[in-house]
Amino acid sequence: MEREEKQGPKKISNKFYNAELNKLQIELVKLQEWIKRKGLKVIVIFEGRDAAGKGGTIKRITQVLNPRICRVVALGTPTEREKTQWYFQRYVPHLPAAGEMVLFDRSWYNRAGVEKVMGFCTNDEYWEFLRSCPNFERMLIRSGIILIKYWFSVSEEVQEKRFGARMSDPTKRWKLSPMDLKSREMYVEYSQAKDEMFAYTDTKISPWYMVDADNKKRARLNCIHHLLSMISYEDLTPDPMELPPRKDSKGYVRPPIEEMTYVPEVY
Repeated sequence: MEREEKQGPKKISNKFYNAELNKLQIELVKLQEWIKRKGLKVIVIFEGRDAAGKGGTIKRITQVLNPRICRVVALGTPTEREKTQWYFQRYVPHLPAAGEMVLFDRSWYNRAGVEKVMGFCTNDEYWEFLRSCPNFERMLIRSGIILIKYWFSVSEEVQEKRFGARMSDPTKRWKLSPMDLKSREMYVEYSQAKDEMFAYTDTKISPWYMVDADNKKRARLNCIHHLLSMISYEDLTPDPMELPPRKDSKGYVRPPIEEMTYVPEVY
């Protein structure tokens, strides 16, 4: 009897996806209020391959949240001065204060990924990072920070398809950089770097959580659902308020509408 081929998960319909995302986003708002009220300090790290869908997941998380409570950190290339600092120094100013959640769209793990593969750091700097990173994260956790790390995994075939889509879509072409195209050529080298990074930094106190990102919609729902499960929270949603009646203008006369400068109505 021939062995049956393994069937992949069924596609998620837009109707189901939107309904589930709406439920999860309502829970995110509850979590946000809990973080604010209890003075929690939360860091969520998003790492993974280029075109794995990290940005899309972050967008769905922040879409309904208060940017004063939940903010995204996506640092660019370090300056010449920053290159001379202690490696973790440029990330420290972005750590959360009480009542804040910070989402790192790539993080200090750049050193174990792109810097290692592309030769942007020395061998000594790379190994020093692998030795010191678990201690750095242990310090953060002991200080009261909740640290959650996600790795978005995408197959070579799906990554190639997404790169092609970005090339053909003018609204997505900005997502492609020479570094992204180089990473396409060095898929195996990035895999090896990720495996070595996990060997040192996937610790009991600060584990990595893998997200299968070949299906973007499923990856977003799974990641947000898992994030919500990582922090015990209660519903502190304020009770509905009644709008009081407007006060009488008491003779106030607004300037003529013709004197205002409006945006032209093109549509």
